[in-house]
Amino acid sequence: MSTFLLVHGAWHSGECWERVVPLLASAGHRVLTPSLTGYGDKVPLLSPEVGLDTHVDDIVRLIVEEDLTEVVLVGHSYAGLVISSAANQVPDRIAHLVYLDAMVPEDGESAADVQPAAQALIDQAAQSDSGWRVPPLPELPPPFGLFGVTDRADVAWLRTMLSDQPVRCLQQPVHLDNPAVNTIPRTHIHCAVKPEGIPRRSVPAIQPNGGPAQVWELPTGHDCMITMPVELANLLLKLG
Repeated sequence: MSTFLLVHGAWHSGECWERVVPLLASAGHRVLTPSLTGYGDKVPLLSPEVGLDTHVDDIVRLIVEEDLTEVVLVGHSYAGLVISSAANQVPDRIAHLVYLDAMVPEDGESAADVQPAAQALIDQAAQSDSGWRVPPLPELPPPFGLFGVTDRADVAWLRTMLSDQPVRCLQQPVHLDNPAVNTIPRTHIHCAVKPEGIPRRSVPAIQPNGGPAQVWELPTGHDCMITMPVELANLLLKLG
């Protein structure tokens, strides 16, 4: 039995994994889907002081307090930064890193370094009344929809879990200075349907642990845990 720790991306909450959890759990695995500080049941904690470091602490604290080992740590979108820094702190507890349509940083990089489009969001926040809130991205015409979700019922459900993102999440750098983190196997899962203007970094043929890159693709939009939960779960089960 493995422990899957599924970390949601920017603006979302842990609720977004609702359709994937029973599929992994029915195979005998433990599944945790926390909401990061400022999201879901932790929305009251949203403040300008919340940043990437806060979210990394959320995940590291959960891993240590629950004494989790052999963790398959999955980060969606922005959470690619979160799982990277978290694994840097507790590499001995992580069995596999999964970058799910995610930002894949190098040491010292922020979200704006990995995804240049994030700089526009930082600039907009600076010019807003709050000075720090980044609202969710707008819904686009099909096939892109709201974070890749186009079914009207699903869009309505997704909207219930969205909240603003503190700008510090996009500004603080990732820390990958522990050599042990490079020994952890990685898998990259890409969502094929994505709008123009949001480039994806190429995955190096050789990964940090010296092994060949493992890249899988789902023919859907960004929030694949909502649009293709069965297919996503089947891929994750290959790692568990």
